[in-house]
Amino acid sequence: MADRPPPPAREGDTLLAGARKGRGALSNPPVRFESTAREAFDDGWGSLAALAGAEASGPEAPPGAGESPLPPLPTTLLRDAARTAMAWNDSPDIGFDRSLNPYRGCEHGCVYCYARPTHAWLGHSPGLDFETLLYVKPDLPALLEKELRRPGYVPRPVALGANTDPYQPVERRLRLTRAVLEVLERFGHPVTVVTKSAGVLRDLDILRRMAARGLAHVCLSVTTLDAALARRMEPRAASPARRLAAIGALAGAGVPVGVLAAPMIPAINDAELERILEAAAEAGATRAGYVLLRLPLEVAPLFEEWLRAHFPDRAARVLSLIRQSRGGALYDSRFGRRQSGTGAYAAMLAARFRLACARCGLNRADPARQPLDCGQFRVPEPDGPAQLALL
Repeated sequence: MADRPPPPAREGDTLLAGARKGRGALSNPPVRFESTAREAFDDGWGSLAALAGAEASGPEAPPGAGESPLPPLPTTLLRDAARTAMAWNDSPDIGFDRSLNPYRGCEHGCVYCYARPTHAWLGHSPGLDFETLLYVKPDLPALLEKELRRPGYVPRPVALGANTDPYQPVERRLRLTRAVLEVLERFGHPVTVVTKSAGVLRDLDILRRMAARGLAHVCLSVTTLDAALARRMEPRAASPARRLAAIGALAGAGVPVGVLAAPMIPAINDAELERILEAAAEAGATRAGYVLLRLPLEVAPLFEEWLRAHFPDRAARVLSLIRQSRGGALYDSRFGRRQSGTGAYAAMLAARFRLACARCGLNRADPARQPLDCGQFRVPEPDGPAQLALL
C-alpha cells in the first residue's frame, strides 16, 4: 500500500476505446481542476481507428472483433491518511446526516456511479482511475472510536457505504468494514449498510446481533436481473442472483433488509423495475427505494461514451428521456429533484414504483416496526493500553 499516490494515470486518456476487462469506464477523462485537457486526434496512421475497432464495426464483423486489445488494468491500493472518521451532511433529501466510508474509489466499476467526480479532488480521473486507484483508510476504526468517545457526541444512525461500497473485493482481506461494525456494536451505535455485494454475508454474525437489538438495517442495490447487462454496467459487483440470495439470507437471520432499485436508466433497465421489486420481496425484503439515473459532472460524458459503445441503437433515445426528466439537461442537482427527476417520464416511473410496492407489500406501515434505536449508545470502558492511546 503506497503512502503517497503516484501521478494521476493518463494512459490512453480519451483515446481509450473498448472496455478493459473487468472495468466499466472506457476512458480516463482529464481532471476538471487541471489547466490543460486532451482530445482524441487521428494522426493519419490509423491508430485511432484501430483503437476504436472501426474496421470491425460492420454487420459482418466476426464474434469478438472490435474488442479492445488493451490489457487489464490492475488495482492499486493507496493509503488515505484521513483525520476524521465520519462525513457529515445537511442535505434535505438524504435520510442520514453522517456516514462512514472505509474506501474511496470503487472496484465494482459501475459506469453510472455518482461518486466518480470525488476522485478529481484527489487529482485522479473519475474514469478508469476511480476503479483502479483505490484509497483505503486503515485508521478508520480507531478514528471512529475516538470520535464516539468525544464528550457531547449525540448518536444517530450512521450510513456505512454512502459514497462507495463498503464491501469492495479487497475488503475480503483488509476487513476494514468488519472492524468498523465491531466498533459500532461495542458502542451500541445504530448503522445502515448499503451495498451491492454478497460479501455482506461475511459479517452476518455481527449484523444479526445488532439487528436483534434494533441497531442495524441493510439495503442491497439491485439494478437489473439480467446477468449479462449487470456485467456491462457493474463488472466487478456480485451477480443479481447472488444479491437476491443475500437478501434472503439476511432476512432469514432476522436482519431488516431492503432493496434499492438504483439507478433506473431510461430504456436500459427501467422496464425491470417491477420485476426487481417482486424478486426482492419474494427473497425477504420489506422496504424499497429507487433513484433515477444521476449524471453529475464527469459522470455524464463517461456514461454517454459507455452508452454509445454498448447500446448505439438506442443511445439517442436514452439521452432524450434523461433530458426530459432533467429540465432539458443531463442532470439537475437541485434538492428534491436530483433523486427522482421531473416531467412525464419521471412521474410515470414514480407511479410505477408506488404501485409495485403496494402490490408486493413493500414499505407497508407496520406499528411493530421501530426505527433504529439510538438509546442504547454507551461509551464502553477502554480495554487496555491500546484503547487508552486513542484518547
